[in-house]
Amino acid sequence: MGVVVDVCQKITVLSAEQIQVIANVASVLGLAADLAHAQVTLYAQARSENFLAIVAQAKPNTSYIAFKTNILGSTVQAGEEPLIWRTLASGTPIAGQREWALGMDALEMRVYPIQDGTGNFIAAASFETSNQEAGADGHGLLVETASMLLTMATVGKPLGHKLYRPLGTRDGIIIIDERGYIMFANSAADAIYKVLGINRVIGRRVSDRQVNMRLAQQALSTGQLMEKEFESGNMILVQRAIPIFANSQVSRTVFIIADVTEIRKKEKELLIKSAVIQEIHHRVKNNLQTIASLLRLQSRRTKTPEVKAALRESVNRILSISVVHEFLSQQDRGFIDVAEVTKNILDLVIQNMLEPNFNIETVLNGETVILPSEQASSLALVINELIQNAIEHGFVGRKEGLIGVDIATTPENYQIDIYDDGIGLPADFCLENTNSLGLQIVRTLIENDLGGKFRLFSRSGTHAFITIPRLMEGAKEAKEV
Repeated sequence: MGVVVDVCQKITVLSAEQIQVIANVASVLGLAADLAHAQVTLYAQARSENFLAIVAQAKPNTSYIAFKTNILGSTVQAGEEPLIWRTLASGTPIAGQREWALGMDALEMRVYPIQDGTGNFIAAASFETSNQEAGADGHGLLVETASMLLTMATVGKPLGHKLYRPLGTRDGIIIIDERGYIMFANSAADAIYKVLGINRVIGRRVSDRQVNMRLAQQALSTGQLMEKEFESGNMILVQRAIPIFANSQVSRTVFIIADVTEIRKKEKELLIKSAVIQEIHHRVKNNLQTIASLLRLQSRRTKTPEVKAALRESVNRILSISVVHEFLSQQDRGFIDVAEVTKNILDLVIQNMLEPNFNIETVLNGETVILPSEQASSLALVINELIQNAIEHGFVGRKEGLIGVDIATTPENYQIDIYDDGIGLPADFCLENTNSLGLQIVRTLIENDLGGKFRLFSRSGTHAFITIPRLMEGAKEAKEV
């Protein structure tokens, strides 16, 4: 509600206490709009004389609203909104019509005053809808109930409870009076109760066992917000009861019932699928580690130093991919934090390649970079190769050294700098002409798999600088949606 408070402070004459009342009302404006099937706009007296300020607004999820009013934070002359001005001046609810565009049907308007704690009229709530919507059975009752909700919000603490959340088009709406009789039920509620074997609920009491509204009965008697999910036959239903107070008594209860059978079915399917995918990643990780163990055994049996080195490099490559699958097996999303993978690869390579008497210092400075698993696997191999290269070639003739990894982001790219403080590159080094298998692997993965760029240069050691476009971040967001 910070936006509402800011708007009120800047363009209205309201006091701090009155602005808090407006913020409280705005916190339930979405639910009120959904109940009334109408656009709801809050107007207050602007700083400029004879002007009104729009301080809050909500469109309904339960009805199509074609017309547009002035935007939040704007002001309008009082003469352009006579119903609003009269309601603010008199404190009397007013119903009427107005044109919203030349040659279009007039809007149906119902305007209700908003009072502060001392009885001053500080705002007006305008409910605006089409003639067709306004002519529907029970529409007046819905708007009246929504206005009562706004009035209740002016008293006491902010109504930030999750049960005041907005409605959807499939939600059944039932309005219950202070005696427990059902006054209104929309078509969605009727459809649900027909499946439950009840053809008409209007006129029944919530204490009627057939209608199964014990939750509404409890809310009516206790004044507490309530929500419950339960199964009835082949259906999974969610009931929500919202008591509305007037003069410290429950004067009306909004009862929402929704069929969530298909939603819960899909959620269960997704949980099962997620568990299967995690198990697959776990098995892939185990298989890769088994292969690495077999290569280690082979390495111990060979007498040729070149073969030992080649097998050791292969082990590290396999384990670097294993690290990615290990992360994926521990979570239910297909995305990896690059900094976490890099830390594990650093530990693995140093553990498998470093001579016992060599002292290595590692530095990892990383912003959070999240990549899809396919890109993370390629990047893990790249980081593995570059760290191996640094250990194998960067510290010739030395007994200690430093290897660091810096991860940064720009609006367009991810940037990864893998560096050491070793002897640097040979004077005649050319990346394009190198015969190193490791560097060929690195170039192929970065340019083909990641669509990035790679360069090597000497500066107080060797730097391998990788640039990866952030286009894949958009792909990640698309998958999440």
